[in-house]
Amino acid sequence: MHNTTTEKLFSFIESSPTAFHAIETMRCRLDTEGYQPLLEGSDWNLQAGGKYYVIRNGSSIIAFRIPTAEWKGFQIMASHSDSPMFKIKENPEMEAEGHYVKLNVEKYGGMLCAPWFDRPLSVAGRLVVKEGNQIVTKLVDVKKDLVMIPSLAIHMNRDANNGVKFNPQKDLLPLYGDETAKGTFMARIAELAGVTENDILAHDLYVYSRTPGSVWGASEEYISCGRLDDLQCAFSSLEGFLHAKDGESIPLHCVFDNEEVGSSSKQGAASTLLYDTLVRICEAMGKSPAAYRRYLANSFMISADNAHAVHPNYAEKACPTNRPYMNGGIVIKYSANQKYTTDGVAAGIFQEICKRAEVPYQTFLNRSDMAGGSTLGNISNTQVALNTVDIGLPQLAMHSPYETAGSEDTGYLIRAAAYFFESSICEDGYGRYTIEHM
Repeated sequence: MHNTTTEKLFSFIESSPTAFHAIETMRCRLDTEGYQPLLEGSDWNLQAGGKYYVIRNGSSIIAFRIPTAEWKGFQIMASHSDSPMFKIKENPEMEAEGHYVKLNVEKYGGMLCAPWFDRPLSVAGRLVVKEGNQIVTKLVDVKKDLVMIPSLAIHMNRDANNGVKFNPQKDLLPLYGDETAKGTFMARIAELAGVTENDILAHDLYVYSRTPGSVWGASEEYISCGRLDDLQCAFSSLEGFLHAKDGESIPLHCVFDNEEVGSSSKQGAASTLLYDTLVRICEAMGKSPAAYRRYLANSFMISADNAHAVHPNYAEKACPTNRPYMNGGIVIKYSANQKYTTDGVAAGIFQEICKRAEVPYQTFLNRSDMAGGSTLGNISNTQVALNTVDIGLPQLAMHSPYETAGSEDTGYLIRAAAYFFESSICEDGYGRYTIEHM
């Protein structure tokens, strides 16, 4: 069941250790495909038939194409660039026992802590540096096994296998080196960026897992890798977006940052980034505010963020009647309390898209006695209100540094995304919708 799509996915994730690198990887791909960069602080001179992208904070991106003919609405697929990991604090070095140097870190997002122990880790992120009269950001990636969080031996904690509550300020600090490493960490990072340590004004650095992706199982039916949540969806969205033929609506590939911490940042789904982009497209193309609102009524969003597959050892944790499995297809996610934004209309439209694209789909709901997570769909709708479905690809070990998914499901989402981007979804009357496909 292993295919070349998996290798491309692994390559994408390997080049994307942080949200900044994920966006840079997408930017490079879009440049290759002839997309032109737009700056939010400059005028947008858009043309029919043009291909564009805009980046905010280096960690969120929106790419889009303008049809050559009059368009009917917007076809939006949104995912996120961030994953749970450890963020390195300012003044990170900590001495211990006169023989060790540790790094002071804090948790980013709701991570599973235990799998981070005894695993080769590295450091990546961005630096903010002074270059003449300018302040410039530079990406860095150590790309080698640099640090590790060592476990405490069972002999010193006989209750270790009975469940441990981790103190992030004590138990989760990565070991960087022996006493000779003192004072070298930021100098090492500066050298990677080609600057001096004194040039660094600030940084956004993270510890990430170095374990490469793997394909496994009796028939190679499973894949495991770090950051599948949500780079698997971001990759699939980009591939579908680039493979799609031009339709009668504007396709938008959107990747937001900070979903793992609530999306309430200037570059998150709760920000004005999507709204600003849609309005500026309309303004640049000479459309009125009324036209913008009309387009929204004939638009659709797919909020793509991975979903929980039924766990083979904890099958009782899944809903009794909605039980998605890896390689079973795209998962449509529901929540009565709107943790997911899917409603009957959005689900029906997306199911029809999957059927036409010949892609299998499944359903997910939490157990009624168990609180679940949320995602970016309903958060984004507070800024841009339109029909939205929450979907994802089924996986195990969500928020672990090494997650597991099905080897076939990435291809399913790419195919569905391409069909979606080629389509137009129009409101024909109260409670009536038409899916038109080129």
